Amino acid sequence: MQKLAYQSRVLNNGLHVLVHEDHSVPKAVVDIIYKVGSKDEDPERTGFAHLFEHLMFEGSKNIPQYDIPLQRVGGENNAFTTADVTNYFISLPSSQLETAFWLESDRMLELAFSEEKLEIQKKVVIEEYKQRYLNQPYGDAFIKLRALHYKAHPYQWPTIGKEIRHIEEATLQDVKDFFFGYYAPNNATLVVVGDVVPEEVFDLAEKWFGPIPSRKLKKHPITQEPRQEEVRKAHHQGNVPIPAIYKMYHIPGNVDQNYYVADILTDLLSNGKSGILFQHMVKNTQLSSGTQAFSWGLHDPGVISIDGKLAEGVSFEQFEGGLKTAIEMLEATSQEDLDRIKRKLQATFVLQKTNFLNKAIAFAMSDALGDIELINTTPEIYQNIKLDEVKAAVKDYFREDNSSTLYYSPVGEAI
Repeated sequence: MQKLAYQSRVLNNGLHVLVHEDHSVPKAVVDIIYKVGSKDEDPERTGFAHLFEHLMFEGSKNIPQYDIPLQRVGGENNAFTTADVTNYFISLPSSQLETAFWLESDRMLELAFSEEKLEIQKKVVIEEYKQRYLNQPYGDAFIKLRALHYKAHPYQWPTIGKEIRHIEEATLQDVKDFFFGYYAPNNATLVVVGDVVPEEVFDLAEKWFGPIPSRKLKKHPITQEPRQEEVRKAHHQGNVPIPAIYKMYHIPGNVDQNYYVADILTDLLSNGKSGILFQHMVKNTQLSSGTQAFSWGLHDPGVISIDGKLAEGVSFEQFEGGLKTAIEMLEATSQEDLDRIKRKLQATFVLQKTNFLNKAIAFAMSDALGDIELINTTPEIYQNIKLDEVKAAVKDYFREDNSSTLYYSPVGEAI
């Protein structure tokens, strides 16, 4: 697979600037990733990283409205927050590239802090919390499961926050402290992908971002999760139509090459209708109306999660027995099965390289992990995974004493 070329520089204030040239379309993507996520929050002040994703669109020191100038030049933008990073991106005609630099540099310099804007976004986030997690069937399942599975690491709460109270009680000073402690050129990477000339991009970066001073970062040591050595289980009742099971298993973080082996396991389990979970749990035994598996790609050790709804008349015990069998079936994975997953992944990587936005985000995420070359080496890592590594990983990660399980029942149903 052809490697993506890039050029990079570091400004005197610590901002890392990375450029990938692609003149296939007269467009460009400007992506800024800040190395701050929910894991960097105070346990009594959670949800701030996600709150900032909202506040960053509320106007900055010299630009009262962020979206209007961008819309005038035919651009669009969005953002996302994870446990590890916060990422902002703009797509626009390459002839209007400087507009993106103007907008992004001003909000890195300083937001237009005000009580009114903070209250508006607090209400938005609180409503989002209620809609996605509290008022939606099974919405709080992973909040409860994360708290069961992680006992020390801040991955134990979701990006939106541990509880609504933390957002409700956020003060303007709290917000300012968070901004100046994390939103800094020396805690960010600027990626530009598209119809651009690298030297011109570096000149624009120096012009717009160079004057922003580096800042003393608020980063603190993260408490690492100790090895789990006991089975963890919890029961919960909620306003849901049918029982469900949610499980988690610890796996390495995605700076560890063993993460990619764990990721292959979830593809084998949950590869659509050809996956083991559908074939065994839904089609053959009819124990479930739907079961799925995911690997959570996190910087520090992450998880494989498996969740499923129970078919009518099926008990938790029966479901778990079927799931145990399905996991054991992974040990019978053939070379043909593994090669099929590898081909699917390679197709995904090829598709990624045809899209400016996907490439920009991939560059940014690779750099946040500490290795830009991951954008080029990741496909090879997957291709080099051996069948015996996959089978060994089944025993390593799907141990009972490495698992946490949430049994989710309808209100009033016997546990």
